[in-house]
Amino acid sequence: MDINKLKGQLQTEVDAAFLYESIAAIQTDDNLVRVLHGLGEIEKGHAKHMLDKVMGSEPNYTMPLPSSRAKLQLKLGKVFGYGSIISSLSNIEKQFAVNAIKNKIESGEKPTGFEHNHLKIIEAVNDNAAFNVSGGFLSKFESRHKSVGGNALRAAVLGSNDGLVSNMSLVMGVAGAAMSNNTILLTGIAGLMAGAISMALGEWLSVQSSRELNQRQIDLETEELQSSPEEEKKELVLLYQAKGMSIEEAKKLAEKAFENPETAIDAIIKEELGIDKEELGGSAWEAAIASFILFSIGAIIPLYPFIFLDGKNAILLSVGSSVVGLFGIGAAITLLTGKSVLFSGFRQVFFGLAAAAVTYGIGSLIGVSLAG
Repeated sequence: MDINKLKGQLQTEVDAAFLYESIAAIQTDDNLVRVLHGLGEIEKGHAKHMLDKVMGSEPNYTMPLPSSRAKLQLKLGKVFGYGSIISSLSNIEKQFAVNAIKNKIESGEKPTGFEHNHLKIIEAVNDNAAFNVSGGFLSKFESRHKSVGGNALRAAVLGSNDGLVSNMSLVMGVAGAAMSNNTILLTGIAGLMAGAISMALGEWLSVQSSRELNQRQIDLETEELQSSPEEEKKELVLLYQAKGMSIEEAKKLAEKAFENPETAIDAIIKEELGIDKEELGGSAWEAAIASFILFSIGAIIPLYPFIFLDGKNAILLSVGSSVVGLFGIGAAITLLTGKSVLFSGFRQVFFGLAAAAVTYGIGSLIGVSLAG
């Protein structure tokens, strides 16, 4: 690696250790102090490793002091809260993991995901009510994959919404162009099939990719456990402490987990990765099928009036049915968001009608142009 990049990484490690130690100094909870000091010591070890690499090219190079940037971060944290510092450290840990895997792949080594579990320890610290930072900001770095049921519910709600809004917009656009009922029906059915297949395929790929990512993380953790079991046990102890256990309880639980390789990897997968081995992110086929069916149901709502009505009567019934459907979908979305039923319902109606109005207007203009 380029010597300047090595020096930059060394400075980053020094700054991270400095910030961990500085934040630990203002904590009153003994477990959290030990966890933060533990993370600081790990970063110091990384810094020593990086210094050895730098000294291979520059033998007289010495360990740098914390940078002015890190000191400014600490001062700002005292004024505005330490959340931004932990956020920055999380970014650093995430980048370390990405760089480590990239470098190993480029050098022909098997990646081990060396530092990615530090994020889990910081996340546990952040969730601890005793910690002196604002909560919630770490969720943007790593998300918990939903269970099978969660994936199906999400796919169903979003699938029906996409089906209704997209096909209503399509049908209204064609109706605005004053096309015949047969043309509207043909267009609507084509839109329904194309959209449902696309939606199902997208859901399948999304969930399957999630499963494969989870499996990859499990494989990396297994390799890391085999190569450095003591390091894994140490980090598991820190993670248990971050969740509020005493150091004795944390060590006892970690020792029990490491009695054999199977229970050790199970504990690491559960505590560090937050992955359910039985589900691994949910069923791709369940999400795809639910998405296909619900997209189709949503897409039928604005289309069915044109089967037995024509002209304005069909359009009015289509719009009315769509309004009811949109409100129902908006209400169902509150199962995922927790928002007010009325707020979500009417918001969905507004956006759906706005999209239909735009396409109807465009269709009318195109129809007039074609007629002229």
